[in-house]
Amino acid sequence: MRSRDDRVPDGPAVERALAVGVCGVGGVLDAPPASFADALVSVDSAYGERMARRLERFAAAPDGAFVWTRDDEGLVWLGMLDGPWRYDTAPAARDVDLVHVRSCRWLDAPTPPADVPSAVRATFARGGRNWQRINDADVGRESIGLWSRTGGRSRVTPP
Repeated sequence: MRSRDDRVPDGPAVERALAVGVCGVGGVLDAPPASFADALVSVDSAYGERMARRLERFAAAPDGAFVWTRDDEGLVWLGMLDGPWRYDTAPAARDVDLVHVRSCRWLDAPTPPADVPSAVRATFARGGRNWQRINDADVGRESIGLWSRTGGRSRVTPP
């Protein structure tokens, strides 16, 4: 959940996501979109087709899909998507370029380093800024196991 805008620092977007119970991608728009279709058109116009496709993949991910993020201290967090796409109009969301969001239940504590699946570590090591699919046969099973062991205790209830 790092902004693709180099003027936006890395840490605050993840802090906000964990605090308010969302997962998201950037792409601040001049005006809030009236619908998801309008958002895609506006993102394509402002940021290009690749960004619009990334937003489309983010919105299409199923509820219950696991997501992983890393905070500014390098701690790794596991979450589960829990709601449809929406455009967050809050000034704080705009400030950290985390405006295209979905509700997400983040575990109440970071994942111990030994429990982070190797495919997740490899994905973070490659870099990238946001919303990447982790193509590994074991990562889903390992994420389910970790979620089950923690009882899915969440930091906050998504909005």
